[in-house]
Amino acid sequence: MTMRIVKELRSPLNRLFIYETEDNHRVESVFYKGERLCISTQVGCPIGCIFCASGSKGFFRNLTFDEIVTQYELLKDSLPIKGIAIAGIGEPALNIDNVEKAVDYFRKKGLKVTISTTGYPIENFKKLIKLSHNGLTLSVHGILHETREKIFKKKEKLEELIDAIEEHLSKSSSSRRKKFQLGYLLIKNLNDDLENLKLLGELAKKHRFTVMLMMYNRVDGFDLEPVSREKYEKAFLFLREMGIRVTLSNRFRTDKLGGCGTLTIGRKEVVE
Repeated sequence: MTMRIVKELRSPLNRLFIYETEDNHRVESVFYKGERLCISTQVGCPIGCIFCASGSKGFFRNLTFDEIVTQYELLKDSLPIKGIAIAGIGEPALNIDNVEKAVDYFRKKGLKVTISTTGYPIENFKKLIKLSHNGLTLSVHGILHETREKIFKKKEKLEELIDAIEEHLSKSSSSRRKKFQLGYLLIKNLNDDLENLKLLGELAKKHRFTVMLMMYNRVDGFDLEPVSREKYEKAFLFLREMGIRVTLSNRFRTDKLGGCGTLTIGRKEVVE
């Protein structure tokens, strides 16, 4: 094997595995919902999302195809894995060749595969959306240009990303549209304003996309705060009243070992 598991952390809901590569780097995967394994595609991440601990130590390198699938291979005999979420550490579009091979590999194993991406870089995003995935989430986290400037260090223009999806869908069956959704992580005083939410709803409605509205998990060392539960529910109802299909973060995703952006390289804390 190209990697070995060096630590496992458990919470009441999820199990997090830390792997060490042959060149002594560390990456992580999370087994959640009792059926899905969320895997990493890079050591660190260069996108630089303002809320994300996963790339806080910088970017080191892409994972190889073997390293991506080994995260599954080391656990497949001990866990009832039914699906793969390519949503761990790293931006999959920046490792497109190895991710493409990994998606084909997992699909041949009979696993459902979902992908989360910021869409950077767009030339690789266009390849990513064409893969035989079971669902792709485009992480937007802000609609206004000035909001996205604050959130992402590296990014593409949102309208160009949407155009790329639409171009793909124009050549696909109508049912394929259901496999695409917009991811939006609500953060207090950053992207929770009415203007961004209204534009998010208008964008989703125009293109008939589902919105995955996520709660931010507080991360030590980050000067960011989650919105209150009341404001989270109000944002959900606001979008619903616009006629948007909205999904909320379930308890597995709001868990300490399963929240968006909370994976870190070589996590030290132990969850009892």
